[in-house]
Amino acid sequence: MKIYEIGTGYTPIPAQMGAATEIIVEELTTSFMKMGEDVEIIDIAADSRCDNNLPITEVKVPGAFRKNDVSLGLVHKLKSVVYSVKLASKLKKILRKSQEKVVLHFHNQYNMYFFLKLSSKKLREKALMAYTVHSYIWGTKWEEIERTVKKKYFQEVACVKKADIVFVLNDITTDHFVNHLGVERKRIVKVNNGVNIEKYSPLSKEKIEDIKRTMGFEGKKIIFQVGSVCDRKNQLGSVKMLCEYLKTHKDVIYMYAGGIIDGEYKQSIDNLAAENNISNQVVYAGELAPGKQLNEYYNISDCSVFTSNLEAFGLVIIEAISSGVPVVLSNNLMFALSSGYSIYNNEQEFSQLVDKVLTEGKYSRSDNKDVLDTFSWDTVAKDYQKIFREAM
Repeated sequence: MKIYEIGTGYTPIPAQMGAATEIIVEELTTSFMKMGEDVEIIDIAADSRCDNNLPITEVKVPGAFRKNDVSLGLVHKLKSVVYSVKLASKLKKILRKSQEKVVLHFHNQYNMYFFLKLSSKKLREKALMAYTVHSYIWGTKWEEIERTVKKKYFQEVACVKKADIVFVLNDITTDHFVNHLGVERKRIVKVNNGVNIEKYSPLSKEKIEDIKRTMGFEGKKIIFQVGSVCDRKNQLGSVKMLCEYLKTHKDVIYMYAGGIIDGEYKQSIDNLAAENNISNQVVYAGELAPGKQLNEYYNISDCSVFTSNLEAFGLVIIEAISSGVPVVLSNNLMFALSSGYSIYNNEQEFSQLVDKVLTEGKYSRSDNKDVLDTFSWDTVAKDYQKIFREAM
């Protein structure tokens, strides 16, 4: 069985930033390789790519589109179209040459949509068409997203209707596809996203103290939040809920990290901190590289918080737990986890839970062995492998 994991074209694999889908493609491929599967990544050509041992075939695009794209504006959309058209040509060549049926595993609506438009039905019969839905939009009530779906997600709708297998990350997405899009339930499979338990692991107490000393946080307790800086991730809400607590606990820092999607939103966080005289306790750490750097930040943290208004399935939540950091989650982010986190239901509960975590300290990662066994990428890849083999 030949598996092609298809990169989105958003940023080159391996990702040098917190690009969740690219990380997923990299990790799935790595685990497939461990399992002895014949797997290859199809990805956008890049002027610079991190050192890696991954089997990557590049899709050439004009030089203007080979730079890392961190915006989500017109240029990003144009890049997505250009890459997707070039990608379709590459995939058609692969299928024409292939002597056996292969797996084409898409992770992006543009990529699969243009392949569907630019390839024949007969040629596509040489592939098992798999599509994993990573879009957060599906995680809320249908009446709240119907207009947005029709306007902005018509490509993804076409993908899930045409795919042989649709992988989803939660039950509500399945319900939307079956009840509102007419997708056959038997073609939909719920899977987990995972965590690299080797990259995201506890560091020694000495190492943590050394890192904090180097960063200038010696003697401080750190509340950490990871995610793109925008309203959906709700960093502003975190600061609002922590304002009074930070005022009375001068040894505590709220630190957040992630790419800035909305500059005005970032400024509103700065303004709120200044108005409450806690600017020195509200720290923006920038966009951190996944792996070693991000793991260090998890480790120097005493508590990791996730107050997002909406998530499909937060990779960073599992990363934090794997790193040995106690997690405080909003009640609308309840996942299939058995331990490693606490749920808050209102503002008062949030600050109380954070204080409890900071007072009690970290736990042993071994306490969450069942979580790590369930959500390691090797386990997740086996789930994909099983479905691929059954469907071929």
